[in-house]
Amino acid sequence: MKKLIHPFKPIIFDDSEILILGTFPSIKSFENNFYYSHPKNQFWDILAIIFNDKKPETIEEKIEFLKKHKIALWDSICECKRKEGNSRDDNLEIIKPCNINKLLKQYPNIKKVAVTSRTAEKVIKKHFPNINIIYLTSPSPLNARLKTHQKAEIWKKLLLST
Repeated sequence: MKKLIHPFKPIIFDDSEILILGTFPSIKSFENNFYYSHPKNQFWDILAIIFNDKKPETIEEKIEFLKKHKIALWDSICECKRKEGNSRDDNLEIIKPCNINKLLKQYPNIKKVAVTSRTAEKVIKKHFPNINIIYLTSPSPLNARLKTHQKAEIWKKLLLST
């Protein structure tokens, strides 16, 4: 297993209202230097459907999309070991969670914290039990029981309801 340190800073703005936390960047995200970069991951498709907006393609478009829709993005794990060649969460050994409490103190406009995996949910519940989280259906292509538009319906209800 190879020790890895999270390569990205959180994408967050002073007016961000929703913080979405993944687990840890995939191998493709490391290669492409941005969150949710596997071409089959449905994260950006789901957000585009929810907000009835054009799917962002470039890193710059993705950052602008997040800013426009007041979304912050980060992960729950900042240091881990991963079995070589496999991005699945069950191939991670958690060493250190990201400091979510510190981030939330710095950005008091965050009203909702959501996670995109059961692993991220477990990390937050274990290390930050004071944070109320919303579980979003995983955007991973491995979660094939729901189609993209079905996932988007679930996310929209959870993220955009008051």
